[in-house]
Amino acid sequence: MSNAPDDRIVTVPNALSVLRLLLIPVFLWLVLGAQADLWGVFVLAVSGITDYLDGVIARRTGQITRLGQVLDPLVDRLTIAATLIGLALRSLIPWWLVGLLVLRELVLLSLVPALRSHGLTALPVHYLGKAATFALFWGFPFVLVGAGAADWEQVLGALGWAFVIWGTALYWYAAVLYVEQARRVLRAGR
Repeated sequence: MSNAPDDRIVTVPNALSVLRLLLIPVFLWLVLGAQADLWGVFVLAVSGITDYLDGVIARRTGQITRLGQVLDPLVDRLTIAATLIGLALRSLIPWWLVGLLVLRELVLLSLVPALRSHGLTALPVHYLGKAATFALFWGFPFVLVGAGAADWEQVLGALGWAFVIWGTALYWYAAVLYVEQARRVLRAGR
């Protein structure tokens, strides 16, 4: 099976990405409206599992598509953004953390015009970026559970903050690597 992306739209991995996209407003309603935090964590867990599965299925079955290469990271970013906003509106995380993570995305977004002028749509994903996303995907649900008063909830909240701090540091370190990678690619292209 070829791993070259194709133009198909209807594939199992793309359907899983669309499911994750549809779960975003459900998560926000659970966290902000109903304040059903454990259900919110469950929705994030389903989103994380389906994010993992869509990549595995795409690679193993040759269902790698151009749409999937755009949709998957877009849904990752939207999920993180929705989680940040939901937690910040509930005062579970500080707004400066939201700003720090949004600033990182803006830095990377600023590279896109220069990369496109050299015929590139994106840089290869670095394992540190994946590790950072993984840490944030695990950290934020634990921070949400940590809003509870029980001792076990407080322990999970502390664990969540450890993941969030580590994930944020890795996120920025990966951004530095992406900027350096873009600089090298753009310099070589001239």
